[in-house]
Amino acid sequence: MTAPGSAVPAVEVRDLWVRLGGAPILAGVDLTVAPGEWVTVIGPNGAGKSTLLRVVGGLLPPSGEVRLHGTPIDRLRRRDRARVVATVAQSPVVPPGMAVLDYVLLGRTPFIPALGRESAADLAVVHDVLDRLDLAGFAGRELATLSGGERQRVFLARALAQGATLLLLDEPTSALDIGHQQEVLELVDQLRADAGLTVLATMHDLSVAGEYADRLVLLAGGKVVAAGKPREVLTEELLATHYRARVRVVDGEHGPIVVPVRR
Repeated sequence: MTAPGSAVPAVEVRDLWVRLGGAPILAGVDLTVAPGEWVTVIGPNGAGKSTLLRVVGGLLPPSGEVRLHGTPIDRLRRRDRARVVATVAQSPVVPPGMAVLDYVLLGRTPFIPALGRESAADLAVVHDVLDRLDLAGFAGRELATLSGGERQRVFLARALAQGATLLLLDEPTSALDIGHQQEVLELVDQLRADAGLTVLATMHDLSVAGEYADRLVLLAGGKVVAAGKPREVLTEELLATHYRARVRVVDGEHGPIVVPVRR
């Protein structure tokens, strides 16, 4: 595999097609994400955003070309892929009765030998992530007893404990209050700066998407209809056309702010 720090894209998607039940969900999508870049995919419901992330994460077979750090995704063994890419899905499957610490520790699975046990280093990584996400006090709690926002932070903690170079975030802040939204996104952004983490996300909150992403990709009808810096994509004309929304877009300190306007 090509080293993540090289000039080779962290993610490269070419002419990607996905059909589910005979219907095209993605139709000829092209996408490139540079190492250390944050790209957020936006678009109306049913545009294919989550499907795109599932393909990049290896959860759906691609019809087209998908490369991670220069290597075709179908050439990566599952364990090797898990060391490269970590995913935070919208609704992950949670084993019943599992405690927070044990769930986050699952993120270290790619580094634990078969029939082996976690090491002190694995536990240190997990506890560090729990501390960063303000979850240390929940380590012994069962996931089922936590609020939606608390569980969302645990899902992110597992992905961060995985130590992958590419983080896929599918609506990562949908269940979080505004304070924890900021904490989670600032932490992810700090990891980009500290460790060169690459982020590919989907978001419904357009203002938040524009505040954190280096680039936005607008999907509609399974196709890329716009891509570029947030100020190039979050325009009143594009949002009116593809979201059928009446909005005002104003300049904010860190990016454009999208304000709904009553009809």
